[in-house]
Amino acid sequence: MKSHMLALLTFGICAAGLLVAQVYPHAFPREGAKKLFENDRVAAWEVTWKKNVLQPIHRHLYDMAGVYLRYGAINVTTPEGRVSPSRPFEVPRSYFQLRAITHKEEGVGGLDDPERLAIMLDLKEPEATGAVAKSDMPPAFPRDGAVMTLDNPRVRMWDYTWIVNQPVPMHIHERDSVEVYVTGGTLLRRTADGKEETRTVATKDARFVPQGRIDSEEALSGSPRAITIELK
Repeated sequence: MKSHMLALLTFGICAAGLLVAQVYPHAFPREGAKKLFENDRVAAWEVTWKKNVLQPIHRHLYDMAGVYLRYGAINVTTPEGRVSPSRPFEVPRSYFQLRAITHKEEGVGGLDDPERLAIMLDLKEPEATGAVAKSDMPPAFPRDGAVMTLDNPRVRMWDYTWIVNQPVPMHIHERDSVEVYVTGGTLLRRTADGKEETRTVATKDARFVPQGRIDSEEALSGSPRAITIELK
């Protein structure tokens, strides 16, 4: 009897050790996720939660910020098997999640139901750098017409729509940032040295803007709208 109990205890300890030692893959890459760009600060992913496609349990190695661009129903399942269905929300929706979350996310629904779409950023540094570029120029944000949608120790996010033929005054980007476009259009950017760049953007485009850049923007056509994620 004692030997039987000892064997059960040993098995339980080994099983617990295996559970603790379980190593899960990072959230990305995975089916439905496409890397848009990567640098020292962020890796940007276009993520579609494919309906009725099995996904592995994964662990988020980094804090994550992003913008949901389209709602679609998903189920979120923990390693223990607890399933949490999603609730509808309006888009665009700003989002932030701390690292070390472990789960799987699977799109669900019928043939005519939409699939969830987002631009997600892995914040590669473990904490905020605190670096801010200073200038006599006004900062890029806040600005007239911009709405702050999220603010925490890692990121600050702004929702802004450019209006045709209304230039934004010259400004400095105090922090590294990522622009995630919600709607498209054509923008003219002017830099401090007088150079001009015309760029047509579309929904789900993403662009990294380095800290210290001085420029202004003007919409030439369409109604470009972006959520700008400032990295702290």
